[in-house]
Amino acid sequence: MNLKHLYYFWKVAKHGGVIRAGEAIHISPQTLSGQIKLLEEQFGTALFDRKGRSLELTAAGRLAFEYADEMFVLGAELDQVIRDFPKGRPTEFRVGVADAIPKSLAYRLLRPAVRLPEPVRIICREWRLDRLLAELALHRLDLVISDSPVPSNIDVRAYSHKLGKSGLSFLAHPKLVGQLSESFPRCLNQLPLLLPGEDSSMRRKLAEWLDKMRLQVSIAGEFDDAALMVAFGREGIGAFPIPSVLVDEYLGSGELQLLGEAKQVQIEYFALSVQRRLTHPCVLAITSSKDWGVPVASRR
Repeated sequence: MNLKHLYYFWKVAKHGGVIRAGEAIHISPQTLSGQIKLLEEQFGTALFDRKGRSLELTAAGRLAFEYADEMFVLGAELDQVIRDFPKGRPTEFRVGVADAIPKSLAYRLLRPAVRLPEPVRIICREWRLDRLLAELALHRLDLVISDSPVPSNIDVRAYSHKLGKSGLSFLAHPKLVGQLSESFPRCLNQLPLLLPGEDSSMRRKLAEWLDKMRLQVSIAGEFDDAALMVAFGREGIGAFPIPSVLVDEYLGSGELQLLGEAKQVQIEYFALSVQRRLTHPCVLAITSSKDWGVPVASRR
């Protein structure tokens, strides 16, 4: 198989036509059409249905595109890995963190990358998950840390690598706790609640749990940024949920008290990548590490 012919086919399929593909790679449309025809003759089947000036992939074309896409993405990845291979300079690691992830938990998840024996230069971006996945698809990020796998409604070819999970606990300012007359979880009916934004996995699981427990809560605020939610909680604006692995950290200052743990709720955390076969040393360190904490036991 002529890889040059396959490359031209891949570019035409990605760009949706020979004219746009030709402009992108500076090859004439006539040359592209001729090369693709040679590839079809070699395969013995049509890869495109030609309808006027438009091209649509056939069933065989879609299959060929899947293989070609993986081949050339891996080729670009290999080129980047070799170029970034340490030559007396830090390895660059570009990572995105979904804004629903608490900052201290994000650090725990990323910590194995900065503990490698080789020097690492970490470039960390925080954003909404859909924007981070768009950057990941363009190879502007090496990894995305999220509290959910790749959403099925987002048209990005990426792979989800599960990192671990944590229970969910509720905290509140002591002045709010002093007003309660019921124990957890019924006490949540007596408190204003601060909750993650609707796009977060934690929010969806919390909604299911609240419904199952038949709790009628009053929502005082919704936050896409977990750090902002905690800041409001520290000021006594409302009770709020956090991953149970962080309970000791939040209680250490004495500014907050533990209301209880929603034992039926488990929040999972994922590393999202465009590569099925992971090669970046920082990504490998993160996905293979278990050193980010374990759920704490429920305390009263």
